[in-house]
Amino acid sequence: MERDEWRKLSLLEAKRLLDSGQVGALELTNACIEAMEASRNLNIFITETPENARLQAQESEKKLKNKEGGVLEGIPLAIKDLYCTKNVRTTAGSKILENFVPPYESTVTQNLLDAGAVFLGKTNLDEFAMGSANITSFFGPVISPIRSTQNPEKSLVPGGSSGGSVAAVAAHIAFAATASDTGGSIRQPASFTGLVGIKPTYGLCSRYGMVAFASSLDQAGPVAKTVRDAALMLSVMASYDEKDSTSLKGNRPDYLKNLNPSAKKLRIGLPKECFENLSDELKVVLESSCQTLRDLGAEFVDISLSMLKYSLPCYYIIAPAEASSNLARYDGVRYGFRAENVGNIADLYAETRRLGFGKEVRRRIFIGTYVLSQGSYEAYYVMAQKVRSKIRQEFEETFQRVDVILTPTATCGAFGVEEGPKMSAVDMYLNDIFTVSANMVGIPGISIPAGTTQDGRPLGIQFLGARFSEQTLFNVSAAFEDATRLKN
Repeated sequence: MERDEWRKLSLLEAKRLLDSGQVGALELTNACIEAMEASRNLNIFITETPENARLQAQESEKKLKNKEGGVLEGIPLAIKDLYCTKNVRTTAGSKILENFVPPYESTVTQNLLDAGAVFLGKTNLDEFAMGSANITSFFGPVISPIRSTQNPEKSLVPGGSSGGSVAAVAAHIAFAATASDTGGSIRQPASFTGLVGIKPTYGLCSRYGMVAFASSLDQAGPVAKTVRDAALMLSVMASYDEKDSTSLKGNRPDYLKNLNPSAKKLRIGLPKECFENLSDELKVVLESSCQTLRDLGAEFVDISLSMLKYSLPCYYIIAPAEASSNLARYDGVRYGFRAENVGNIADLYAETRRLGFGKEVRRRIFIGTYVLSQGSYEAYYVMAQKVRSKIRQEFEETFQRVDVILTPTATCGAFGVEEGPKMSAVDMYLNDIFTVSANMVGIPGISIPAGTTQDGRPLGIQFLGARFSEQTLFNVSAAFEDATRLKN
């Protein structure tokens, strides 16, 4: 097998080569580093860490030789630059954290390191994870490695906010990557790049060491090439953590070991609200997907989620409110960017935040501050929380009738990088219309590749499940993945 072919393997295929000694961890890491350096025109990484990666790979080779390796021993991964990594710059895609070097490791990345993973570097993202196209980063937009077959010269967005993470995996630089999902930031970019991405149940993965956006919505998760790769990644990433007050107690399953690819007699809900006003291309993909699932023995149930239409407006009240609170810590005093030539402390705060935050982050802070203000708190924030409870109740009742819910992941395929800045804020927010509900109610959701547009841009479908139903989502997704690969 040629050196470049190694990188195109799935994570599990690469793991088998490493475990058998057919490929060395340093060889594999060097191949990925070369690909990372050759792909700098895509602006995937904010910080590359090749020397650290080689040192980690050398340690992995020793462990593999002695049959002491962890489940991810020697596997090169990419880390979204929202996870604090000890002694490695962590920016959250923002000028205000441009030179921040954490003195500690996030729990999720520590879990991966403990399993033997090799970190190639920190991937680009929308600033503070606020965006759906990876065009709001202080470090510039990410260019997707995916191209339209009809217009291959056109640069496409990878989706957001985890655009760098999906681009690293789609470009075969990393075998998987960490991502985060506050309103769809794992699933939508996975759909845009033909990958698998799962947002777990809220509290399944620790948020300790993740730069906060909206604390009641943020959740860590992986993006990967296959369902099985994603199952292994989540098994490692998920853990109870006493340092995170929202972390859920209890053991986490081994999702890969327990995998049983099947959709037989699975009750799949089709919410009518998610199948209206879709493009013809998306309708064809959904119809084909439903037929594949029928062939696998699934049973479809027509359902209505009447509260679903309130998810997006409630999200854009609650998320900015929490962002306004979380981002108040960036004041130019303790760490991060500090404005110069200011006359007093009030001017220091104002100038630091004006110069340090980008346009989209400032917009959301303004919205959040307004809805939390004395005259608006009851009318907006409190009302949104009440509606959120109603949305959660409707989902809980629905999951008494069905096992999973099927929806499109996104309304379209990836659009051009130059089109993003021309879109209104509302049009950009509508990219999350099918994904935000999972964050609002804390349930898991997975996006898997299901087809393409006529010009070859990937389209994904999404399965939503009740809390802690990740195993069910992996089982049906793996069955669908196996079936569609056989067809192709």
